[in-house]
Amino acid sequence: MPDYLIAIDQGTTSTRAIVFDAALAPVASAQQELRQIYPAPGLVEHDPEEIWSATLATVRAAMARAGAEARDIAALGITNQRETTIIWDRATNRPIHNAIVWQDRRTADRCAALRQDEPMIAARTGLLLDPYFSATKIGWLLDHVEGARVAARAGRLAFGTVDSFLLWRLTGGKVHASDATNASRTLLLDIHRGSWDAELCRLFDVPEALLPQVRDCAGDFGTTELFGRPIRILGIAGDQQAAMVGQGCFAPGMVKSTYGTGCFALINTADQPVASKNRLLTTIAYQLGGRRTYALEGAIFVAGAAVQWLRDALKVIGAAPDVNALAAAADPAEQVYLVPAFVGLGAPWWDANARGALFGLTRKSGVAELARATLEAVGYQTRDLLEAMQADWPAAGTDTVLRVDGGMAASDLTMQFVADILDAPVDRPDVMEITALGAAYLAGYAAGVCPDLPGFAARWRCERRFEPQMDATTRERKWAGWRDAVARTLS
Repeated sequence: MPDYLIAIDQGTTSTRAIVFDAALAPVASAQQELRQIYPAPGLVEHDPEEIWSATLATVRAAMARAGAEARDIAALGITNQRETTIIWDRATNRPIHNAIVWQDRRTADRCAALRQDEPMIAARTGLLLDPYFSATKIGWLLDHVEGARVAARAGRLAFGTVDSFLLWRLTGGKVHASDATNASRTLLLDIHRGSWDAELCRLFDVPEALLPQVRDCAGDFGTTELFGRPIRILGIAGDQQAAMVGQGCFAPGMVKSTYGTGCFALINTADQPVASKNRLLTTIAYQLGGRRTYALEGAIFVAGAAVQWLRDALKVIGAAPDVNALAAAADPAEQVYLVPAFVGLGAPWWDANARGALFGLTRKSGVAELARATLEAVGYQTRDLLEAMQADWPAAGTDTVLRVDGGMAASDLTMQFVADILDAPVDRPDVMEITALGAAYLAGYAAGVCPDLPGFAARWRCERRFEPQMDATTRERKWAGWRDAVARTLS
């Protein structure tokens, strides 16, 4: 029996490959940063060829560091930035344009023009009508790349989120497929039936010939022969759903929050999709054996990206971890709020035209207070999401324990503030590569080398629990200041 599993974790700011042993402990990894392309304000693109070359390079490097050859790999899993949209030529395998990233806002006017159809769209897809999702991005590409719409209708082009593009390349163009979680983020999938919706395709003017086959998260996605010998591809999930799997959130009511470029909180609602009255998203958490488990999701567009802004645009820190020491030096008497609406506001506001703003500055405010406000914004936005979840689904209760992961979860200062402002415990796992772990587990589950869901969940271990320490008066004063700041930011 092969000894290893490998996960491709293709994210918004980097591409990674991680080799796990049969006990799902990480053995070796490799990572490359991904260039961000900003053609104009509010527009964000990636180069698909750069994604592809980094994928090959990191897989090879991770295998070499683990001392593993292809014959040692039981299965490969893929997890990816969701909603990011790529269209390519089936004959040449070449993308027709840069990938349009999930953060991109170029289709805000198109979404506004379809606003009267939002109730129907939400009822079928669980999503809101927003540039965040893939359907209007597909339409933009077909309308703005010469000859693309004609070629799409003739079946010469293929659409995919990043998972589908990588799968197509890994299998040499033999498999055009996606999993249910990524498909559920396109505005084109009926999440109740688990299949593409012809009426939605007509509404968004997306030819069905473009779309990949929708499959379970764990199952046969073909093989790749690019690493010496065939390796089976047996697991795919969008990054947030893969993190939910990696956190072992299989019981109804369990909540995880991932702090990466953005912040995404999901609560397991079992086999029933819960329609949100508070502008959260209803999404597929995972699909196994043809059975779907659902989640309510709150999406925050900017979390770690705000720390990158401090580093790259303002240059007040040299590296992302430096923000912690700077923030720790802030004067607690200063009440500075950063609303990081650099690309609009996500849940529960969904304001594509909002832009970032600072409030509460005094003559004494400096870079330390700005750093502290940047980290605290993560906690405030998390509370926005959890309050909306509890209002939408009373079964969630108020005794939430939040399981956290992602790059910002390594910050003790940030996680303590999250616990303080939520007035709830925050649990950080002992394995921080949770998203890749989820993808590796799905592949290993399909390969028969990993336990069932309860068996996997029983292996989860807490590295540290952050208990609330803030007094109630301070908590509610700070919370009121945040809500006022958001109200002033909304467009």
